[in-house]
Amino acid sequence: MISQDLNRRHLLGGMALAAGLSGLPAQAQNAAQDEVLPLWPGSPPGSPASLPTPKYDQRSKDPSFNDRWLTGVGRPSLTVRRPAQPNGTAVMLVPGGGYGFLAIDNEGEEQARWLNAIGITAFILRYRLPTEGWANRATVPLADAQRGLRLIRAAASRYGVDPAKVLAIGFSAGGHLTGSLATRHGERVYAPVDAADQLSARPDLAGLIYPVVSLSAPFTHGGSRDNLFGTGADAAALAAASVENRVTAETSPIFLAHASDDGLVPIANSLALYQALLAAKRPAELHAFDQGGHGFGVRLPKTVPASAWPTLFAAYARRSGLLAG
Repeated sequence: MISQDLNRRHLLGGMALAAGLSGLPAQAQNAAQDEVLPLWPGSPPGSPASLPTPKYDQRSKDPSFNDRWLTGVGRPSLTVRRPAQPNGTAVMLVPGGGYGFLAIDNEGEEQARWLNAIGITAFILRYRLPTEGWANRATVPLADAQRGLRLIRAAASRYGVDPAKVLAIGFSAGGHLTGSLATRHGERVYAPVDAADQLSARPDLAGLIYPVVSLSAPFTHGGSRDNLFGTGADAAALAAASVENRVTAETSPIFLAHASDDGLVPIANSLALYQALLAAKRPAELHAFDQGGHGFGVRLPKTVPASAWPTLFAAYARRSGLLAG
């Protein structure tokens, strides 16, 4: 396995590649013309007395390249990124951040660029963080994910999207949220607010990239668990929120990508879910790479094995009849 120092060098070395995917400086890509779909009319359910205020922590030292962590999500939303030639497929992107922040560029904007390049309409989910004062904290992210998927289907004709080709890709803790959506899409975690809530929240394919899966097994990511439930949570509640325990005949097809040298979220998470999917005879594909580390997004050099995951995901979507070409 490669060292964490080498992982960091790979990530830094890939930053220029990720920034160059669109041919524009990062700041120009995120201009005021953003097309945003609010998830909820008025204040979201379970709002605190004062809504959190958005805050961006810029991690990049390069003014031409954004690498922001977002907190203070008081008004959850979908940011729409349209391709030049849409092919009818949509992907809801679910950034990670341990349920304590959203890696909005690495696992949102940069993902939208490669998806747009192959004709996919991307919707970046800005979901609420359970640590920011919401009631029912453990289901707040799932409520936003369900609502987001439903809104994409409700607005499908507006965006040239086939409502039977709505996919989701989640990263790290966002992978846990996407896995929860794939397994718990029919669970009622909020009161319906309009006609969109009559639509299915089930993704037609779920991509989980270096995901947190279990909240109860020894290999769980403790930060994600504690941010979602608080410390000292009931063991039964943690088991019920572990994706590998929620697989049923209604679970979406799932694509998994993970590196064996992931020093933050062990690959055992993906292996546990893959085994559960096989046992339930659900469609699934697992790619286990020997190098890649954690949090790589699309920033890895092509010489690092895990850099292949977007091509492999697109190929799986095509074989599943969810992506043209």
